Amino acid sequence: MNDIASPPTTRLDIKDLRVVVALASAGTTAQAASVLHLTQPAVSRALLLAEDKLGTRLFDRTHRGLVPTEAGRQLVAGASRLLVELGDLERCVLTPAAPPLRLRLVCECYTAYHWLPSLLVDLRRSMPGLEVTLAVEHTRDPIPALEAGDIDVALLTQATIPRATLGARKLFSDEIVFVVASSHPLAGRKTLTRDDLREHTLLTSQTPPAESHWFLTQVFGRERPRLRFERLPLTEAMFDLARAGLGVAVISEWIAGPHLGKGDLVAKRLASGPLQRSWRIAWRREASEAAHRLATALEGLAPRRLAAG
Repeated sequence: MNDIASPPTTRLDIKDLRVVVALASAGTTAQAASVLHLTQPAVSRALLLAEDKLGTRLFDRTHRGLVPTEAGRQLVAGASRLLVELGDLERCVLTPAAPPLRLRLVCECYTAYHWLPSLLVDLRRSMPGLEVTLAVEHTRDPIPALEAGDIDVALLTQATIPRATLGARKLFSDEIVFVVASSHPLAGRKTLTRDDLREHTLLTSQTPPAESHWFLTQVFGRERPRLRFERLPLTEAMFDLARAGLGVAVISEWIAGPHLGKGDLVAKRLASGPLQRSWRIAWRREASEAAHRLATALEGLAPRRLAAG
């Protein structure tokens, strides 16, 4: 059994403290009585009782009203703090604590895992009750995992969302850019063409099939050219090979940005225009409220765009 210290014995109670604070603020027993919803004689008796308990005078009676003595000023200052703390304590006890906001989250595109963790850190500061688990094992099949209840929320770029069973909302977009060494033959080009992509090795991450299909459709339409892909498990490896002039890295602008500051790599876009990729958030109906809060936060925390050269 734990030893619990007995609370100290005090001479004054809460009623005494309220009377003293009210008198110090009002300056007269009549005005304090109005604030406390008591009669003036009751306030006068309460003051005398408090002074009797402490064995000291708390107020000087002057023609201008009641003026706290040195002991009175000390008591008023301490009593005010105690009453505020007591009020805060009561509100904490009486107000039900908000349950933690638990979300199991997956991102359809692996590139999101490069920027999502830092965003979640910022998100937890604004939503202290948020608990997010990254369900990376469902990256390739987020929709079936949502429908089965294995995850709560998914960040998507390609998957078709069945609106009848899941909620969905647009978030933001990023641009797929083409990164080459500053010494690469393509570095001097203002933009790249489809023929440029056919002629050079394309360095990519091990993207899901849906992402690869989207890329080919956006760039080549119905045409399916024989391209040389080098699929690498590590983003750093893509940039190292590009830096060595061994290919063209195909990557999100968000990931490319930090690697372009040294001048040994440059980012290019297609001559046909920016290759924009839309991001959406989908959720189980049971997680609607939490998903909307997460979506609103993500819209404000999305990485800044990179202006491709």
